[in-house]
Amino acid sequence: MLRWKDISYLSSIVMSNEDVKALARELKTQAFILGGFIATFWILEIIDVFFLKGALNYYGIRPRNTHWLEGILFAPFLHGNFLHLAANTLPFVTLGWLVMLQETSDFLIVTGITALVSGLGVWLFGASNTIHIGASGLIFGYLGFLLLRGYFQRNFISILLSAIVGFFYGGLLWGMLPLLPGISWQGHFFGFVGGVLAARMLSRRK
Repeated sequence: MLRWKDISYLSSIVMSNEDVKALARELKTQAFILGGFIATFWILEIIDVFFLKGALNYYGIRPRNTHWLEGILFAPFLHGNFLHLAANTLPFVTLGWLVMLQETSDFLIVTGITALVSGLGVWLFGASNTIHIGASGLIFGYLGFLLLRGYFQRNFISILLSAIVGFFYGGLLWGMLPLLPGISWQGHFFGFVGGVLAARMLSRRK
């Protein structure tokens, strides 16, 4: 005959199995989202290089050009060449997944806010007669979000994650300074600002 203790134990097993299934579904969703972004980046770059001879790059952000504001939406998906894209792929996946770690929906919110703030910042303050492209603005947004989320949320997990990200990716912060020609430091800087704003907003909501 089953005792209450046995029933409780069996119930805990059932719950743990459900938790495992839920976690597996969540990881699958996260992989689908990140994989979708990366696949889009690479497919567009392959089409651009082999079929359009770089023509897609002209659809990036053109500072203060009122006839092409759509570049704010397109720029994160475009890259100058395969080397540029390869350099962005790993940090995008790593930092993007860390943004998802507490809630998958955080990634979409942070991405949207960062893309808008970074794009508008570049459009307003970028050098004239230039075109800005690349996902690095999003990467710096994820960096800003992860570094400051611990400060805003003030819980152990967030603070620990901020410290880990700072240790491994803190060197990226130099990219927000105008040190190298041809690098959109404005996109990096305003992307970081967008990430910080997202961290503040999400911490208030939670």
